Amino acid sequence: MDHAPYRLAERLEAHLGDPADPATLFSAARCVELDEREQFPAELCEQLEAWGIQDYYVPVAHGGRLESYEQLLQLIRTVARRDLTVAIGHGKTYLGGVCVWTSGSAGQAAALAADIEACVPVSLGLTERAHGSDLLAGELVAEPDGAGGYLVSGEKWLINNATRGSVLSLLTRTAEAGGPRGFSVLLVDKRTLGPEHYRCLDKIPTHGIRGADISGIAFDRAPVPASAVVGTVGGGVETVLKALQLTRTMCAALSLGAADHALTLALDFAEQRELYGRRLIDLPKARRTLADAAADVLVGEALALVASRSVHTLTGELSITAAVTKYLVPTGTEGVIAELTKLLGARAFLKDVYAGGMFQKIDRDHRIVGLFDGNTLVNLNSLISQFRSLVRAYRRGLGDPAGAEAAFRLAAPQPELDPGRLSLVARHGSSVIASLPGTVAALRAAAATEPALKAALATAERLLARTAEVHDAMELHQNAVGDVPVEAFETAKRYALCFAGAACLGLWAHNREQGAAGRTGRLWQDGRWLRPALDRVLRRLGETTPDDPEGYEELLVLLRESRAGGELFSLLPLALAGARTTAGTTTEGASC
Repeated sequence: MDHAPYRLAERLEAHLGDPADPATLFSAARCVELDEREQFPAELCEQLEAWGIQDYYVPVAHGGRLESYEQLLQLIRTVARRDLTVAIGHGKTYLGGVCVWTSGSAGQAAALAADIEACVPVSLGLTERAHGSDLLAGELVAEPDGAGGYLVSGEKWLINNATRGSVLSLLTRTAEAGGPRGFSVLLVDKRTLGPEHYRCLDKIPTHGIRGADISGIAFDRAPVPASAVVGTVGGGVETVLKALQLTRTMCAALSLGAADHALTLALDFAEQRELYGRRLIDLPKARRTLADAAADVLVGEALALVASRSVHTLTGELSITAAVTKYLVPTGTEGVIAELTKLLGARAFLKDVYAGGMFQKIDRDHRIVGLFDGNTLVNLNSLISQFRSLVRAYRRGLGDPAGAEAAFRLAAPQPELDPGRLSLVARHGSSVIASLPGTVAALRAAAATEPALKAALATAERLLARTAEVHDAMELHQNAVGDVPVEAFETAKRYALCFAGAACLGLWAHNREQGAAGRTGRLWQDGRWLRPALDRVLRRLGETTPDDPEGYEELLVLLRESRAGGELFSLLPLALAGARTTAGTTTEGASC
């Protein structure tokens, strides 16, 4: 199945060249070298800009090239597959601009779009040293200057690109009492400030993404005009929470890229390593570890695909979709890396023994992804706070079937994102979850005439039963506020897994015929990827399912074939740059 966002990512991949060739600028060797020096990857960012990736940080409505969030997902995934430091360091500009895309004026959006397209780094300043994720405790203050503007004083800390960024979206206290209506987002341009009004704080040494500009900034009565307010005065928290629904969804790209890279390194190691007189790939335990990891990667990819399309088709439900995605894809990738670490043994931790130490770099770098834009507990708590409406909607069969189908069906056109449809609460529940009974019924009908689908149907039926049980458990905690019990968090995790299973099933059901016709066609035939994907979801739900060794073996065969053919192991075809591919080097946009 040929899919435009993957073709776009393939062009970026070709432009960046073969990462295994040390002569390539964006090579694995270069990334490790920069990491050792804790040096910002400026040249690699410039190579991205020469292709024009910054244009995809700007929605088409504001003159950019971002038509769908699937595009951005696959582009950032491509960069993250090579180096998370670069993906995080450069991609921060999108995060810095998203408050303006969500709530800014036409003038603000036009000016910021021009800066981003000119490769000006932008940053998002939310956290403070004493308060972390507690946004309502922020002490960075904007006081009226008596002439309609503000004087900004205080500090933001642990901010990506705080030093390198020229423009910052800052969550600022604009009412002395604070509270939900006491904060505003200010778009602050450091280029307009004198040195007496701000100073950049030192770079913070970090365990992973060592070269990234993780630093801070302090202001001292910095003059900011009234026109810098993004949205309304007092509407900053709402703006940020809506913007985070988009950024949390896009964080999945970082985890997908890390998982892609880790799986490839582990597979190559298993193909080469000899143990007990046999290659590691021939040992049953190693084979199953790789197959399990491959299935987990596909679960994450399926969830991220549906979530990125839901930005456009189920916009009002992103408070659920984004929280599920931001919790589940990073934790799933952490699990993949942990299991593959056991396969590599000591070589997973050593710097100069296997693959230049890239595996241990992936492990270190990825650990921070779960903390971005709200950590695991923040996202699970966001789900818990909506248990009541989710249970009611599921039992009443509420939802948007057309929106869900458009999210699942990859050939379906996506409407332009309307930020006005973003909501802090999914009032009618989750249409992805609501689709599950109907999709299982359709699979049941298909399996009646296609016996090869019976194994997939069995897993789908069990998923449907577990989903009903999870909603029963959610009802017990639908009034949880304040000190939320541990059991509620466990129930939220189980809900997220049910959502992922529904996303997998919906994606397969609405694309199986088209998917079977492409280069990854064998993955789609007979529910070949669906069976192990749903099995992995059920196992994480705690269910001891009948083993399906044949299904996992088939997945491992396809994993090895994709690697041998120079293709990404993925639901949809994407050729990787290198000796085994014939992709050309295409320049997408103008260099900055």
